[in-house]
Amino acid sequence: MSASTVAQPYAPHHAARPAPLRVGPLQAVRHGLALAGRGVARLRTSPAMLADVILTPVVFLLMFVYLFGGAIGGGDPDAYLQTVVPGIMVMTVFQASIGIGVSLNADAGTGVFDRFRSMPIARSAPLIGAVLADLVRYVVALAVLLGLAFAMGYRVQTTFAALPVAIAVLLVFGLSFSWISVYLGMLVKSPGAVQGMMTILILPLTFASNVFVPSQTMPGWLQAWSGVNPVSLMAETLRGLMNGGAVAGPLLGSLAWMAAAVAIFFPLAMRAYRRNAA
Repeated sequence: MSASTVAQPYAPHHAARPAPLRVGPLQAVRHGLALAGRGVARLRTSPAMLADVILTPVVFLLMFVYLFGGAIGGGDPDAYLQTVVPGIMVMTVFQASIGIGVSLNADAGTGVFDRFRSMPIARSAPLIGAVLADLVRYVVALAVLLGLAFAMGYRVQTTFAALPVAIAVLLVFGLSFSWISVYLGMLVKSPGAVQGMMTILILPLTFASNVFVPSQTMPGWLQAWSGVNPVSLMAETLRGLMNGGAVAGPLLGSLAWMAAAVAIFFPLAMRAYRRNAA
């Protein structure tokens, strides 16, 4: 029998995948930025994915200003508009974070994570890329909301430079808390479950805050929670930057919540991602 006909050892088709690179944080972010283009391209080809983050804050702003603004604002809807716009900005970004978990959960069923695992990229790059791509959703939603708010009469009371600073702080807030959505997206079985669980989390945080009404009008126990609620703290930070008032106190509280969210949910999301992609 010739050497060419000698049976070769069996080699399974599912050869071991190369292990993801262990790289530093900066290189992981570079890999994430490269993958973020995938998420941005999906938004360009499917602009309907932006419908929820655009329409929800518009509806809330119109409803609360024109239906409830007179009652809540003491008969002055214009004054209430100045107060509620920064709060609805926080609500908008917080609610927009639902989309990242839903999208990643849908990806988990397509086998795309297997493709990512075969690429010479950092372990965290697919999740970091998805989170960074979600910035587009935040920016579009805020642009539409602020355009409507300015048309309704809202004006920044401090300096023009305060507006981009407020938006930058808010975007960091959204990115930090989006890791909760990422974790749930890697944990639960369906996109609908992610949306339901995130809604259950977001609605109490939003309505048990000072976004729509002053904390002083709440019962004592709820007032105490509203004072430390991350949504309230970020709303107060934006009001201080855009309308005038204290900034340092609520900003420090917001930064503490952001650091805690990333410290807890980033490693949990990575662990769930590795288990999901196994």
